[in-house]
Amino acid sequence: MDKLIITGGKPLNGTIRISGAKNSVLPILAAALLTDQKVMITNIPHLKDVSTMMTLLCRMGMKFTMSDKMSIETDASEVSDFQAPYELVKTMRASILVLGPLLARFGSAEVSLPGGCAIGSRPVDLHIAALQKMGAEITVSDGYIHASVKNKLQGAEIFFEKVTVTGTENILMAAVLAEGKTVLHNAACEPEVVDLANFLNMLGAHIINAGTDTITIHGVNKLKGGSYSVLPDRIEAGTYLVAGAMTRGKVTLRNVVPETLMIVLEKLKLAGASIQTGEDWITLDMHGKRPLAIDIETAPYPEMPTDMQAQFLALNTIADGSSKITETIFENRFMHVPEMQRMGADITLQGNTVFCNGKLCLKGAPVMATDLRASAGLVLAALVAEGETIIDRIYHIDRGYESIEEKFSQLGANIHRLSERHVTPVEQ
Repeated sequence: MDKLIITGGKPLNGTIRISGAKNSVLPILAAALLTDQKVMITNIPHLKDVSTMMTLLCRMGMKFTMSDKMSIETDASEVSDFQAPYELVKTMRASILVLGPLLARFGSAEVSLPGGCAIGSRPVDLHIAALQKMGAEITVSDGYIHASVKNKLQGAEIFFEKVTVTGTENILMAAVLAEGKTVLHNAACEPEVVDLANFLNMLGAHIINAGTDTITIHGVNKLKGGSYSVLPDRIEAGTYLVAGAMTRGKVTLRNVVPETLMIVLEKLKLAGASIQTGEDWITLDMHGKRPLAIDIETAPYPEMPTDMQAQFLALNTIADGSSKITETIFENRFMHVPEMQRMGADITLQGNTVFCNGKLCLKGAPVMATDLRASAGLVLAALVAEGETIIDRIYHIDRGYESIEEKFSQLGANIHRLSERHVTPVEQ
């Protein structure tokens, strides 16, 4: 199992390119099921979650042509298997996103329930209730969602009880080929939802007001092909910006959309960072100063994303002052706290809130990653710790960060990957 070995204490300086957004490309790949025409998708990140989604779609009959590292052509003209099996869904909950497209185009889907999740439950009942309102017949048995529709899904007024990104995306995709008009109320406003809507509109869908809490979809009979570039990853960008601030460095990010990072940039300015932005770049400069502690509370977009909570906690562990971080999205997303405490962080966890007193430095230690963003928080903590930190179970990181050790190395970090493989008796 691979590990990251990091020796902290070096300010980060330099320029890196941000990859395409994981949380955009996964629903966009699922949405390619909706057309029998070829689709070219560019700015695709090389990530474990992306390869898992492609494996799932290949099993269904979708064909892929790789043109270069960041471009994929999809062909769903011969899809004939409508099942998403547990062995794939259990490794990536975004697999649930094939449910809506399969029902809309083929009238049938059999998708495994995602099962447990390290950061708390993400129930799919909102997806199921919405599809039933659109005329789908759905039963849940033997760990699978069995869904079918006799003719076509029907447009409907959908009211989500709580904001759900994957729920919004699933029903958005289902509604594109439904008969009539569908209106999604209390819809997610995330940039990745807008990216999916823009992709579908490029294929010939009729989606209005994506990016607001009320999205209207007028169903069409058929989608065409086309070419689309995935949005840059705002969470990856935010992670590297926080790293620059923590290490008192100066970093420039290319291939970003600053407008998708406004709350992150605001908080970093409060921490003492000087920030400049252009059309597709951001520069953060700490001028060698220690960051100031900042309070945050996670909430749906445009507020602080839950996916940035662990990174800001890492910043607060070495910041000047005391801070409070409240998690409102997932009930079990502080599993990085004990690992940071092993590194000397002064953190107290009370329910869904952590209180942190900043220290001048942390101490390197062996730590273990528990989920994707917790892993990122541990990497950031290691970058400012005295001595060596070894981070185990970094397959979590590879799900969402492309070439993380290479990018941090470009910024001057002392980081490398230790790849361990099982040795067979013959090799011994």
